[in-house]
Amino acid sequence: MTALAAQDVWAGYGGAPVLAGASLSVAPGETVGLIGRSGAGKSTLVQVLLGKHKTTQGRATYGGRPVARMSRKEAKAFRSVVRAVHQDGLSGADPRASVEKLLAGTLNDARKAGRATGQEPADVLARVGLEPRYLGRTLYSLSGGERQRVVLADALATRPEILLLDEPATALDPALRDAVADQVAGLAETGVGLLVVSHDLRLVDRLATTVHVLGEGRVVESGPLRTLLSAPQHEETRALAEAFPEAVASFR
Repeated sequence: MTALAAQDVWAGYGGAPVLAGASLSVAPGETVGLIGRSGAGKSTLVQVLLGKHKTTQGRATYGGRPVARMSRKEAKAFRSVVRAVHQDGLSGADPRASVEKLLAGTLNDARKAGRATGQEPADVLARVGLEPRYLGRTLYSLSGGERQRVVLADALATRPEILLLDEPATALDPALRDAVADQVAGLAETGVGLLVVSHDLRLVDRLATTVHVLGEGRVVESGPLRTLLSAPQHEETRALAEAFPEAVASFR
C-alpha cells in the first residue's frame, strides 16, 4: 500500500523546533485526523508531508521515497496523486485568472503527469456543487465560501489517492460545511486517503476514524476522537477537551 508518512520529523523556523519527533502516516482508504492547540505545528507537518518545508531530522516519504528528494518527473506525479486543501489555498494563484483557467491548468498538469482524468472544468465544479456559470468568474470575485469550494474542486481535479485537508471549511456556513463534509466522506468510501487537520472537532469526528493529538512537537496520543476527548490521557489532550467543552458534551 502506498502511504504518505512522516518519520521522526524535526522541523522549525530557525529557533526552537516546532516539530520534535513527529510521526504519522496515511494511505489510500484511510481516514486520519490531526488536532492540537494553535501553534502546535499541524500546518508545518502538512508542509513537510508535501515536501514544501525542510526537516532538520527525519523525513517525509511517499511509497518509501523521500518527498523532498524526488526527481522532477516523480515530483510532478506526486503533486497529482497527493493533493492539499488549505484555508488560503488560492494565495499563490493570479487573482485575475478565471476559475476555468485554474481548473484547466490543473487538469492539463495531471495529463502531463500521466494521470488523465477525462474531466472538464465544469465536471470538476459540479463535484463541489458549483454551477458552470462560475467558470467565468475571476478568483478575486469569489466569496470566501466560494473560494474554498473552488480550492477543493481544484484538489479533486486530479482524482488524488491522498487528500490533505488543512482547515478546509473555515469560510463555509454550517449547512454548506456539512454538505462539503458529506462529499469528502464519500471520497473516503471510494478509497481516497484523508488527513484532516482542523480546530473544528465535529468535522474531524465526521471524517476521521483515527485521530492524532500533536503536542510538544510530536504525536502524544492517538485513537478515536470521542475516546480521546472523553477520557484524555495526556495533558495536551486534556487541554483540548477543556477548550472545546461543547464539542465534548455533544459526543457523550
